[in-house]
Amino acid sequence: MVGWGSGSRIERSVTSMGGMASPQVASVGAPHVDEAQRVDEERQADRPWVTIVHNDPVNLMSYVTWVLQKLFGYSREKAEKLMLDVHYRGKAVVSSGARERMEHDASQLHAYGLWATVEQP
Repeated sequence: MVGWGSGSRIERSVTSMGGMASPQVASVGAPHVDEAQRVDEERQADRPWVTIVHNDPVNLMSYVTWVLQKLFGYSREKAEKLMLDVHYRGKAVVSSGARERMEHDASQLHAYGLWATVEQP
């Protein structure tokens, strides 16, 4: 049995080596960022976010139209067109801009009982 006392094999092997070995250190430069990748990331950050209203089996088409007019100030014609996109295509982009504003818009739509999400296309 190997113990940790003064006569142990472990202590003798470290002592016979003159103490602990110094660690090997290699210098590492800054990570290489591909210029195309950097430009792509900048473009992605500049793209606007969108708020999307999704179709649901609960809300009446007239109610969705009314909510879009009330929240976004859309004309009846524009609100009806967006509502019909939601109804027939399953979703419609109702606003676009900064992420924080789109999250606010989605929150307001949720307060009216509509299903809305925020995405960066």
